[in-house]
Amino acid sequence: MVWEVLNIIGTIAFAMSGAVIALKVDYDLIGVYVLGLITAFGGGAVRNLFIGIPITQLWQQNSLFIIALITISIVFLLPSKAVIFLSRWNILDAIGLSAFAVQGAMYAQASELPIFAVMFSAAITGAGGGIIRDVLAQEKPMVFRQDVYVLWAILAGFVIGMDWITEAYQFYLVFIVILICRTISHRYGWSLPKRSLHHVEKDRSKNYIEKSAKLG
Repeated sequence: MVWEVLNIIGTIAFAMSGAVIALKVDYDLIGVYVLGLITAFGGGAVRNLFIGIPITQLWQQNSLFIIALITISIVFLLPSKAVIFLSRWNILDAIGLSAFAVQGAMYAQASELPIFAVMFSAAITGAGGGIIRDVLAQEKPMVFRQDVYVLWAILAGFVIGMDWITEAYQFYLVFIVILICRTISHRYGWSLPKRSLHHVEKDRSKNYIEKSAKLG
């Protein structure tokens, strides 16, 4: 029951997120539906591919496809101001990530996979659809550059993979905790350590220009 509820929540949130991004970058009707569906189902498809589950299972989720199509249609018909509001309301990604991270971890755990596979399943189910969405929208994937995005999914996978929780309410609690952590990290701009090589490239370009000017 928990698995099905989280699947529905994640599908709705990510279908909305994909549709909103598609409208934001001026995609047409087909583009909106494609981006919405890929965001909602892309992570699960990649997960199945990596952990050895037949990809055909993706096409057996008729009810979820109907839910996603209805959700995308509603977003497409919303007034422009509402779509702009949703694009600024990062909670959609937070809900989708949290729901699919827990659902993906539960899926791998039910298959009796090792803990690292459970953590990977949580991460790729929670973030995979968003990565594909951003690439198709010609944007840098958010998961790799801000908001400690995928770390929260990995932590959910670790907790579930360690068998520390078994009751239904505990899985919902993990979902809520991950949702809160993701929202807070976005609100305060938390990010993982990173290095930039832009200054090195700029220095090289500057030196090249200076040398060229002297030779000229």
